[in-house]
Amino acid sequence: MEYGPLKVRELRSSQAALRRGPVIALALSMAFAAASPAAAQSLTDRFKSLFGGSSDEPPAQTTTPAPGQPADTQAEIDCPSVTVRAGASTYAVAAPGKQAIGNDVRYQASITKMARECVRNGSEITARIGIQGRVVAGPAGAPSSVEIPLRVAVVQGGIGEKVIGSKAYRTTVAMSEDGSAPFTFVAEDIVYPMPSSAVADSYIFYVGFDPQALSGSSKAAPKKKK
Repeated sequence: MEYGPLKVRELRSSQAALRRGPVIALALSMAFAAASPAAAQSLTDRFKSLFGGSSDEPPAQTTTPAPGQPADTQAEIDCPSVTVRAGASTYAVAAPGKQAIGNDVRYQASITKMARECVRNGSEITARIGIQGRVVAGPAGAPSSVEIPLRVAVVQGGIGEKVIGSKAYRTTVAMSEDGSAPFTFVAEDIVYPMPSSAVADSYIFYVGFDPQALSGSSKAAPKKKK
């Protein structure tokens, strides 16, 4: 059977559409598959992913409405910035009976990156503070694992600085054969009263090393009201 030029063009167009159909379907299925993991990502995963961005990116802020109240009635909250307390950015440990200087240093820890996330729960704020750092063995030789003392504090800055809450933590780091090991710690139990709008901008999170944390001496952050 012979077809005219117009009929031939129609047949070729139909054949091309049939060939493109599976390709388009495959592309769409791949797009949906790629989107699904992000939608299922947990809150903890999203917080830990803050460490994956560049140091120039501002940490994420999260606002959650109080239970039983619609989201559109909630005022946005500011998650205070996080910084290292002056004089608490490094932690050096010496050989027994020695000072942590020169060849007597067994290991030294430093903080390299921080992140934070805030969630409003009624009249309180629950904050998660992430600390990332590294431990390096010193000339005196580090043990196979070391204990790192940390402290996180919520402070109202300005004249007459006021500590709203403070808590000490300890984390153990396994040293590698090359004498250098990274560590990541997330404090998930920092709770404090939501500040008024007049002073909210002066709030700040301080992190740092605190040797007293190894002795069990700490000032706990305010607990949630029952």
